[in-house]
Amino acid sequence: MALLGWSVAPAMAQGYDSEATAAYVIDHGSGQVLLAKNADQPLPPASMSKLMTLLMAFEALRDGRLSLETRVAVSAHAMSFGGSTMFLNTTDRPTVEDLIRGVIIVSGNDASVALAEALSPDGTEAGFARIATERARALDMASTTILNASGWPAPGHVMSMRDLGILAEELITAHPAYYRYFIETEFDYENRAPANRFNRNPLLGLGIGADGLKTGHTQEAGFGLVGSAVQGTRRVTFVITGLPSAEARARESERILNWAFRQFVERQVVTQGTEMARVPVFMGTGPDVAIAPARDLSLLLPVVGEAPLSAEMTYLSPVIAPVAAGDTLGEMVLRLGEGDAMIEHRIPLLATGDVPEGGLIVRLTTAMRAVLEDVFGPTPPAVGG
Repeated sequence: MALLGWSVAPAMAQGYDSEATAAYVIDHGSGQVLLAKNADQPLPPASMSKLMTLLMAFEALRDGRLSLETRVAVSAHAMSFGGSTMFLNTTDRPTVEDLIRGVIIVSGNDASVALAEALSPDGTEAGFARIATERARALDMASTTILNASGWPAPGHVMSMRDLGILAEELITAHPAYYRYFIETEFDYENRAPANRFNRNPLLGLGIGADGLKTGHTQEAGFGLVGSAVQGTRRVTFVITGLPSAEARARESERILNWAFRQFVERQVVTQGTEMARVPVFMGTGPDVAIAPARDLSLLLPVVGEAPLSAEMTYLSPVIAPVAAGDTLGEMVLRLGEGDAMIEHRIPLLATGDVPEGGLIVRLTTAMRAVLEDVFGPTPPAVGG
């Protein structure tokens, strides 16, 4: 097997130093990670973990286990929560839609628990937490352990910023019919909490394309936000936590979006069909065959500075005839970014033409050459004089 490798620029000259304790930024369309700061560290997620409760509710709606009109009982346990609430009581029977709005817009702890108990296999919040953690694992949210539905502080209730990013992307991609609730700015259930009726997302209404998702704050976690915005043809999703104040959260959120949208440009780095190497062919009518990438690849690269982009090709050498155009003979691996932010693309390398198997004379000549090289070594090239 032959290996060819090269490196394009050793390091990114223009990085981003987020004020957040941990941060994760992803370009939605390409899946390219633009920033990862302590992105895999399990941290208390505060109310940002309500997104997991919402995902479970959206999946139940999709599967027909709930409808938006389904009325849900409110337990004494759900009613007992303080902090941000809808001020539900045990005589209420809110609809699932009421509770979804209550979770998203007013960050209702009581609404989150009522939803969770409706989804739980045993009707308890603890039962919900078990299936929510299982669902997180199925989504490759490896640093997530769910112990409750609201993000109420609890030892061991943790999520990483990368996991929250995965969760946000799932909500956006898989549930567009319900994602629309995230852009709503106001909800007051039966005039219970007029002072708590506004969405805390500081980006909504700024005219920068923001349409979600969820804030979070506890003394232990600090101020955080899972946010997403669309500008032009691009969507950027980000997660930050550990900010010292709501003002700092708002400032950092807008700053990080501006950086993600303005400091990268899409460039085609691989072109389908471009010859990358020639591979020797054994026992064929021709000595070799060209290999080329199976598809185009475009990446977001920094406007200023250089990208940490490296690439390598691996392919069999020689290959044995016959070879047909389109046969996979190798692979190109491109890696962009460093550390937690590295993303890898794998592209098959295909034969660009046919090399039929040679006839009897070709096979005899090839076999004789191989025997002679075994005995005497490779034939030296002729030297003209």
